[in-house]
Amino acid sequence: MGLSTSSIHDAAVRMVSKLHSEFPCEHLDIGAGHGELIELMRTKFELQSSACDYTDSLMKLSNVSVKIADLSNERLPFPDESFDLVTCTEVIEHLEHYRSTLRDIHRVLKPNGTLVLTTPNILNLKSRIRFLIFGFYNLFGPLHVSESELHTTGGHINPVSYFFLSHSLLDAGFKNIEVSIDKKQGSSLVWLLPLWIPIQLFSKLTLRKEKRKYKTVDEHNEGFVLQMNSLDILLGRTIVVGCKRA
Repeated sequence: MGLSTSSIHDAAVRMVSKLHSEFPCEHLDIGAGHGELIELMRTKFELQSSACDYTDSLMKLSNVSVKIADLSNERLPFPDESFDLVTCTEVIEHLEHYRSTLRDIHRVLKPNGTLVLTTPNILNLKSRIRFLIFGFYNLFGPLHVSESELHTTGGHINPVSYFFLSHSLLDAGFKNIEVSIDKKQGSSLVWLLPLWIPIQLFSKLTLRKEKRKYKTVDEHNEGFVLQMNSLDILLGRTIVVGCKRA
Protein backbone atom coordinates (compact mmCIF):
# COMPACT_ATOMS: atom_id res chain seq x y z
CA MET A 1 0.00 0.00 0.00
CA GLY A 2 2.92 2.36 0.49
CA LEU A 3 1.43 3.01 3.93
CA SER A 4 2.03 1.49 7.36
CA THR A 5 -1.10 -0.45 8.28
CA SER A 6 -0.46 -1.54 11.88
CA SER A 7 -1.84 1.66 13.38
CA ILE A 8 -4.77 1.51 10.96
CA HIS A 9 -5.62 -2.01 12.08
CA ASP A 10 -5.30 -1.02 15.73
CA ALA A 11 -7.68 1.90 15.14
CA ALA A 12 -10.15 -0.37 13.33
CA VAL A 13 -10.13 -2.76 16.29
CA ARG A 14 -10.79 0.14 18.67
CA MET A 15 -13.80 1.16 16.58
CA VAL A 16 -15.09 -2.42 16.57
CA SER A 17 -14.75 -2.51 20.37
CA LYS A 18 -16.73 0.72 20.61
CA LEU A 19 -19.61 -0.22 18.31
CA HIS A 20 -19.95 -4.00 18.39
CA SER A 21 -20.63 -5.91 21.61
CA GLU A 22 -22.20 -9.19 20.53
CA PHE A 23 -19.68 -12.01 20.32
CA PRO A 24 -19.18 -14.66 19.05
CA CYS A 25 -20.10 -13.35 15.63
CA GLU A 26 -19.74 -13.91 11.91
CA HIS A 27 -17.10 -11.53 10.52
CA LEU A 28 -16.17 -10.58 6.96
CA ASP A 29 -12.92 -8.78 6.17
CA ILE A 30 -12.96 -7.13 2.74
CA GLY A 31 -9.53 -6.53 1.23
CA ALA A 32 -8.06 -9.00 3.70
CA GLY A 33 -4.60 -9.14 2.11
CA HIS A 34 -2.25 -11.26 4.21
CA GLY A 35 -4.82 -11.60 6.99
CA GLU A 36 -3.19 -9.29 9.54
CA LEU A 37 -6.45 -7.65 10.64
CA ILE A 38 -8.20 -11.01 10.99
CA GLU A 39 -5.30 -12.31 13.07
CA LEU A 40 -5.36 -9.22 15.29
CA MET A 41 -9.11 -9.36 15.78
CA ARG A 42 -8.95 -13.00 16.77
CA THR A 43 -6.77 -12.01 19.72
CA LYS A 44 -9.43 -9.53 20.89
CA PHE A 45 -12.80 -11.06 19.98
CA GLU A 46 -14.50 -14.40 19.55
CA LEU A 47 -15.47 -14.56 15.89
CA GLN A 48 -15.59 -16.67 12.78
CA SER A 49 -13.86 -14.77 9.98
CA SER A 50 -14.33 -14.95 6.23
CA ALA A 51 -12.25 -13.02 3.71
CA CYS A 52 -12.83 -11.38 0.35
CA ASP A 53 -10.17 -9.88 -1.92
CA TYR A 54 -9.26 -9.46 -5.58
CA THR A 55 -6.83 -12.42 -5.21
CA ASP A 56 -6.33 -15.31 -2.80
CA SER A 57 -2.56 -15.41 -3.31
CA LEU A 58 -1.80 -12.95 -0.51
CA MET A 59 -3.51 -14.72 2.40
CA LYS A 60 -1.08 -16.22 4.93
CA LEU A 61 -3.61 -17.69 7.39
CA SER A 62 -4.06 -21.36 6.54
CA ASN A 63 -7.53 -21.62 8.12
CA VAL A 64 -9.08 -18.67 6.25
CA SER A 65 -10.46 -19.15 2.77
CA VAL A 66 -10.67 -16.14 0.47
CA LYS A 67 -13.58 -15.47 -1.87
CA ILE A 68 -12.29 -13.65 -4.95
CA ALA A 69 -14.19 -10.66 -6.31
CA ASP A 70 -13.36 -7.58 -8.36
CA LEU A 71 -15.52 -5.14 -6.43
CA SER A 72 -15.29 -2.53 -9.15
CA ASN A 73 -17.32 -4.87 -11.33
CA GLU A 74 -18.79 -7.59 -9.10
CA ARG A 75 -20.96 -7.94 -6.02
CA LEU A 76 -19.75 -9.52 -2.82
CA PRO A 77 -20.00 -13.32 -3.28
CA PHE A 78 -22.09 -13.90 -0.15
CA PRO A 79 -25.82 -14.32 0.56
CA ASP A 80 -27.95 -11.57 2.09
CA GLU A 81 -27.62 -11.01 5.86
CA SER A 82 -24.64 -13.34 6.28
CA PHE A 83 -22.48 -11.35 8.73
CA ASP A 84 -22.71 -9.56 12.07
CA LEU A 85 -19.55 -7.53 11.44
CA VAL A 86 -17.78 -6.30 8.30
CA THR A 87 -14.35 -4.65 8.22
CA CYS A 88 -13.04 -2.92 5.12
CA THR A 89 -9.64 -1.27 5.56
CA GLU A 90 -7.95 0.75 2.81
CA VAL A 91 -10.22 -0.55 0.06
CA ILE A 92 -12.76 2.04 -1.12
CA GLU A 93 -10.07 4.34 -2.53
CA HIS A 94 -9.27 1.52 -5.01
CA LEU A 95 -12.85 1.11 -6.26
CA GLU A 96 -14.51 2.71 -9.26
CA HIS A 97 -17.99 2.60 -7.69
CA TYR A 98 -17.52 2.61 -3.93
CA ARG A 99 -21.14 3.64 -3.26
CA SER A 100 -22.34 0.43 -4.91
CA THR A 101 -19.98 -1.56 -2.71
CA LEU A 102 -21.31 0.14 0.43
CA ARG A 103 -24.85 -0.79 -0.59
CA ASP A 104 -23.69 -4.37 -1.12
CA ILE A 105 -22.03 -4.42 2.31
CA HIS A 106 -25.38 -3.31 3.74
CA ARG A 107 -26.95 -6.28 1.93
CA VAL A 108 -24.62 -8.90 3.45
CA LEU A 109 -24.84 -7.46 6.98
CA LYS A 110 -27.47 -8.71 9.38
CA PRO A 111 -29.89 -6.15 10.87
CA ASN A 112 -28.04 -3.98 13.41
CA GLY A 113 -24.74 -5.38 12.13
CA THR A 114 -21.59 -3.26 12.29
CA LEU A 115 -19.39 -1.89 9.52
CA VAL A 116 -15.92 -0.47 10.21
CA LEU A 117 -13.95 0.92 7.30
CA THR A 118 -10.89 3.09 6.76
CA THR A 119 -9.57 5.25 3.95
CA PRO A 120 -6.78 7.85 3.57
CA ASN A 121 -7.81 11.19 5.05
CA ILE A 122 -7.56 13.60 2.12
CA LEU A 123 -8.55 16.53 4.33
CA ASN A 124 -5.63 16.60 6.74
CA LEU A 125 -3.58 19.77 6.45
CA LYS A 126 -0.65 18.05 4.77
CA SER A 127 -3.02 16.80 2.07
CA ARG A 128 -4.81 20.16 1.71
CA ILE A 129 -1.52 22.00 1.21
CA ARG A 130 -0.32 19.38 -1.28
CA PHE A 131 -3.54 19.79 -3.25
CA LEU A 132 -3.17 23.58 -3.21
CA ILE A 133 0.41 23.43 -4.48
CA PHE A 134 0.42 20.33 -6.68
CA GLY A 135 -3.23 19.61 -7.45
CA PHE A 136 -3.13 16.11 -5.91
CA TYR A 137 -4.15 14.95 -2.43
CA ASN A 138 -1.68 13.10 -0.24
CA LEU A 139 -1.51 9.41 -1.27
CA PHE A 140 -3.34 10.27 -4.50
CA GLY A 141 -0.63 11.20 -6.94
CA PRO A 142 -0.47 11.07 -10.75
CA LEU A 143 -1.39 7.62 -12.06
CA HIS A 144 0.30 5.72 -14.89
CA VAL A 145 -2.15 5.32 -17.77
CA SER A 146 -3.40 1.72 -18.18
CA GLU A 147 -0.98 0.46 -15.52
CA SER A 148 -3.00 0.59 -12.30
CA GLU A 149 -1.37 -1.40 -9.47
CA LEU A 150 -4.44 -2.44 -7.54
CA HIS A 151 -2.82 -3.14 -4.17
CA THR A 152 -0.57 -0.06 -3.97
CA THR A 153 -1.05 3.70 -3.93
CA GLY A 154 -0.79 3.38 -7.72
CA GLY A 155 -4.32 1.98 -7.48
CA HIS A 156 -5.70 4.87 -5.44
CA ILE A 157 -8.26 6.10 -7.94
CA ASN A 158 -11.03 7.40 -5.71
CA PRO A 159 -10.29 10.05 -3.05
CA VAL A 160 -13.27 10.16 -0.67
CA SER A 161 -13.60 12.82 2.02
CA TYR A 162 -15.33 12.18 5.34
CA PHE A 163 -18.47 14.12 4.40
CA PHE A 164 -19.10 12.23 1.16
CA LEU A 165 -18.30 8.91 2.82
CA SER A 166 -20.84 9.64 5.56
CA HIS A 167 -23.39 10.76 2.96
CA SER A 168 -22.95 7.55 0.98
CA LEU A 169 -23.30 5.42 4.14
CA LEU A 170 -26.54 7.15 5.07
CA ASP A 171 -27.82 6.71 1.51
CA ALA A 172 -26.94 3.00 1.69
CA GLY A 173 -29.07 2.58 4.83
CA PHE A 174 -26.54 2.83 7.66
CA LYS A 175 -26.99 4.79 10.88
CA ASN A 176 -25.06 5.92 13.98
CA ILE A 177 -21.97 7.01 12.05
CA GLU A 178 -18.84 7.63 14.11
CA VAL A 179 -15.40 8.76 13.02
CA SER A 180 -11.91 8.55 14.49
CA ILE A 181 -8.35 8.52 13.14
CA ASP A 182 -5.43 6.13 13.31
CA LYS A 183 -2.87 8.76 14.36
CA LYS A 184 -1.99 12.44 14.07
CA GLN A 185 0.50 13.54 11.43
CA GLY A 186 3.48 15.61 12.55
CA SER A 187 3.56 17.47 9.23
CA SER A 188 -0.09 18.45 9.63
CA LEU A 189 0.61 19.68 13.17
CA VAL A 190 3.18 22.09 11.74
CA TRP A 191 0.55 23.62 9.45
CA LEU A 192 -2.03 23.80 12.23
CA LEU A 193 -0.29 26.67 14.04
CA PRO A 194 -0.62 29.29 11.26
CA LEU A 195 -3.85 27.95 9.74
CA TRP A 196 -6.10 27.03 12.68
CA ILE A 197 -7.61 30.49 13.25
CA PRO A 198 -8.13 31.33 9.54
CA ILE A 199 -9.74 27.94 8.90
CA GLN A 200 -12.16 28.31 11.81
CA LEU A 201 -13.02 31.89 10.87
CA PHE A 202 -13.60 31.37 7.16
CA SER A 203 -15.36 28.03 7.60
CA LYS A 204 -17.92 29.71 9.89
CA LEU A 205 -18.45 32.50 7.36
CA THR A 206 -18.81 30.01 4.52
CA LEU A 207 -21.14 27.81 6.54
CA ARG A 208 -23.40 30.77 7.19
CA LYS A 209 -23.51 31.56 3.45
CA GLU A 210 -24.21 27.94 2.55
CA LYS A 211 -27.12 27.85 4.99
CA ARG A 212 -28.67 31.21 4.12
CA LYS A 213 -27.98 31.65 0.41
CA TYR A 214 -27.51 28.21 -1.11
CA LYS A 215 -29.61 26.17 1.36
CA THR A 216 -27.12 23.28 1.17
CA VAL A 217 -26.73 22.83 4.93
CA ASP A 218 -29.59 21.81 7.23
CA GLU A 219 -30.13 19.99 10.51
CA HIS A 220 -29.57 16.63 8.82
CA ASN A 221 -26.06 17.28 7.48
CA GLU A 222 -24.70 20.17 9.53
CA GLY A 223 -22.95 17.92 12.04
CA PHE A 224 -21.01 16.19 9.26
CA VAL A 225 -20.12 19.55 7.69
CA LEU A 226 -18.77 20.85 11.01
CA GLN A 227 -16.61 17.75 11.45
CA MET A 228 -14.76 18.53 8.22
CA ASN A 229 -12.62 21.07 10.07
CA SER A 230 -12.38 19.29 13.41
CA LEU A 231 -8.94 18.66 14.86
CA ASP A 232 -9.10 14.94 14.05
CA ILE A 233 -9.87 15.60 10.38
CA LEU A 234 -7.26 18.35 10.11
CA LEU A 235 -4.53 16.20 11.67
CA GLY A 236 -5.44 12.55 11.14
CA ARG A 237 -3.55 10.41 8.65
CA THR A 238 -6.36 7.91 8.09
CA ILE A 239 -10.06 8.18 8.91
CA VAL A 240 -11.75 5.26 10.63
CA VAL A 241 -15.53 5.23 10.23
CA GLY A 242 -17.93 2.93 12.03
CA CYS A 243 -21.69 2.56 11.66
CA LYS A 244 -24.61 0.19 12.11
CA ARG A 245 -26.97 -1.30 9.60
CA ALA A 246 -30.43 0.13 10.16
